[in-house]
Amino acid sequence: MMHERGFDLDHSTVFRWVQRYAPEINKRVRQHLKMSGTSYRVDETYIKVGKTCKYLYRAVDKEGSTIEFMLSAKRDVSAAKRFFKKLMRAEHRRLPFSISVDKNAAYPEAFSTSQDERIVPKDCKLRRVKYLNNVIEQDHRFIKRKCERHNASSTFTLRSELSKALKL
Repeated sequence: MMHERGFDLDHSTVFRWVQRYAPEINKRVRQHLKMSGTSYRVDETYIKVGKTCKYLYRAVDKEGSTIEFMLSAKRDVSAAKRFFKKLMRAEHRRLPFSISVDKNAAYPEAFSTSQDERIVPKDCKLRRVKYLNNVIEQDHRFIKRKCERHNASSTFTLRSELSKALKL
């Protein structure tokens, strides 16, 4: 696009722009996002980034609007705790009354330690019911299809595609 306009740019210049301006754009856009509901659905799925598989943690409200997402190399208790911490820092969310998860063994421990560390409110309940996450499970197909279509030769491409697919 820049070449069409007569600019010769190196890919590292574009990457530096992204590193510099993405946090500011994120800060300005987050203010205009719709407030989330009080019932969250949290799930993870794997996606291919380059040649390795990464885990995409996602949280949506009961209407299916994305609240937050995170890429992680592992699917363990520490990754779940990091995701809960990131989820609670999201600016466009209300405090959750319940968080529905699947039967992943990492969630109960991460949830209880997050409550002890006062990251997650004490009156919030963790629901481990298989069918409550159907909203997010059905959306995984769409996300995977988007990521496979543009299978990332670079992490920047994948992150921009994830942001578009998740409407952030």
